[in-house]
Amino acid sequence: MKKILVVVTNVSKYPELNRATGLWLGEAVHFVHEMKQEGYEIDYVSPKGGHTPLDPHSLQPDQMTDLDWAYYTNDEFLNQLSTTLAAKSIDPSEYEVIYYAGGHGVMWDFAEDQNLQNIASTIYKNGGVVSGVCHGVVGLLNIKDENGEHLINNKKVTGFANTEEVAVGLEKVVPFLTEDEIVRKGANYVKSDDWSEFAVADNRVVTGQNPASGAAVAREVIQLLQA
Repeated sequence: MKKILVVVTNVSKYPELNRATGLWLGEAVHFVHEMKQEGYEIDYVSPKGGHTPLDPHSLQPDQMTDLDWAYYTNDEFLNQLSTTLAAKSIDPSEYEVIYYAGGHGVMWDFAEDQNLQNIASTIYKNGGVVSGVCHGVVGLLNIKDENGEHLINNKKVTGFANTEEVAVGLEKVVPFLTEDEIVRKGANYVKSDDWSEFAVADNRVVTGQNPASGAAVAREVIQLLQA
């Protein structure tokens, strides 16, 4: 059984704001937990390697479930997030799934990372699954398939909706809107109600809409792996 590669951000602060950002904890936790339940081994990677910061907003009591607290108080899990692998060091042949976790930090280090793009395109070419959730879906924007086309072109894809970005008041802060850019890359953007759990799978590309959707992405991925 090959491993699962979970991608997390290295960005700890909004470039133009005195406000912390980073990985949205639940988006890693709920995906990882589902995969571990099925016996899959998880590695964590970031563009630069090393520490991934946690978005403090994701640690607010109204955002944390019992499962989130269990992982947040687990030293082994936190140590893995503090010592992520560097994207340039990854051998894609070891993995059958890549999953891009979100948090606003990813808006500044996922989309243009060539090492991550190469990993994902190789996993896909080898018959694996490319997946992401919320803002993490921006990691899929520039992945190319074997024909040099955008991987998400003509596929159903979801991700953080424009209406959700407006609701959190950051639509003017992010370098681009996730929904708009998904459409610009040729994908068929689909969504459910704001903040509701929603994931979609299309030809081994699995995406989730928002922080509530990590487990839903995992369930779609598991279905593909076990087909």
